[in-house]
Amino acid sequence: MSLLNAESTAFRAALEVVRAVEPRVADAIGAELTDQRASLKLIASENYASPAVLLAMGNWLSDKYAEGTVGRRFYAGCRNVDTVEALAAEHARELFGAAHAYVQPHSGIDANLVAYWAILADRVEAPALKRAQARQLNDLTEADWFELRRELGNQRMLGMSLDSGGHLTHGFRPNISGKMFDQRSYGADPETGLIDYPAVREAAREFRPLILVAGYSAYPRKVNFRIMREIADEVGATFMVDMAHFAGLVAGKVFTGDFDPVPHAHIVTTTTHKSLRGPRGGMVLCQPELADQVDRGCPMVLGGPLPQLMAAKAVALAEARRPDFQEYAQRVVDNARALAEGLVRRGVRLVTGGTDNHLALLDVDGFGLTGRQAEQALLDSGIVTNRNSIPRDPNGAWYTSGIRVGTPALTTRGFGPEQMDETAGLIHTVLSQTRPGTSKARYQLDPAVADRVAKQAAELLADFPLYAGIDLG
Repeated sequence: MSLLNAESTAFRAALEVVRAVEPRVADAIGAELTDQRASLKLIASENYASPAVLLAMGNWLSDKYAEGTVGRRFYAGCRNVDTVEALAAEHARELFGAAHAYVQPHSGIDANLVAYWAILADRVEAPALKRAQARQLNDLTEADWFELRRELGNQRMLGMSLDSGGHLTHGFRPNISGKMFDQRSYGADPETGLIDYPAVREAAREFRPLILVAGYSAYPRKVNFRIMREIADEVGATFMVDMAHFAGLVAGKVFTGDFDPVPHAHIVTTTTHKSLRGPRGGMVLCQPELADQVDRGCPMVLGGPLPQLMAAKAVALAEARRPDFQEYAQRVVDNARALAEGLVRRGVRLVTGGTDNHLALLDVDGFGLTGRQAEQALLDSGIVTNRNSIPRDPNGAWYTSGIRVGTPALTTRGFGPEQMDETAGLIHTVLSQTRPGTSKARYQLDPAVADRVAKQAAELLADFPLYAGIDLG
């Protein structure tokens, strides 16, 4: 049996088993494949995992509890979990050149929580306990515990502002990190939209944060991590990088030197999907001095590890160590530039004027639209994007004035610069033909235009079938 036939047989059989218990779930799974095959997926945080990665998530490893770490479990019978977790960590260390890798986090938010509490424990908890002059935790008075809790929850974090491209988990109120830390933001230059490193340095000197966070979810340029580490060292901060969005570009050796966070940061967090093209999950890389604290992620902030996801991470990281992944990562960036150039040539304004990574951020205010109106109009036309704030966004974080687009998924399908330019034309057609409605959510788009663009998108996708070897019948 060929590999392609094996994939098709595997997924057909799996759905038949599911259908026998709850056919509506099987139908939804099959419909999701149909929808993804039919859409121009431009959500920067999404991708397509390989069949091997997908299949690694559905197996008997799911049945095991495995609190603890490799060789130090709170449950018996974890020999095989140890194997897959050790393999995932090994691949991560080799792929990123990291001293230590922790592959248990269930998501990027979990990975960030592990990192934050590891830093707090290393930098705050131990000194506080020492100041209490307690030989054992039982010796602490209630006053000692009150002071310890106050110090743990009153530390300072400096991270990128949301409207400049930062992420909610970098100290903002809707997320638990915003309740843990006294947070202040650094922004971008108001003219260029680029990180203003002297301004970051000035903010760090004034604020004196415990943690300086770099990384983004909607910043379309590279970050100089060497400079950021220098700033952190100057004020005595722990330097943390959240590379969830661009981990694939680091793994693929597109971001090197000053733009590779791993040699410069004390601790690095990431997701394992997005540009890394693995299962949905998280991971922490760190210097040796933080390894013991990071490995306490479960039960410190994580529930029981998900062995089936660690197996899928091991498979995805093994795939990323192959030479063809470096070719893929470079194509992601080449395609993003082609998409950005195609949009600019057609008169679409981009934040920072272009891109150096996998994403671009469109300012749709020039079309008289909110991000929410533009997002839905594009979706009606077969183009899947997401609305996003732009610097000094007049419409706020819910309606927004921006649209974020990314190229990892379409690059996985085989798109090149020519197809990305055609995609830019379809986006421009929809935006230029959409009119604002009576609210920030309502809009008007001629159904004939939406149908025509959707048909053109389908024709474009037809040459690049998704999961070509899988036929669900």
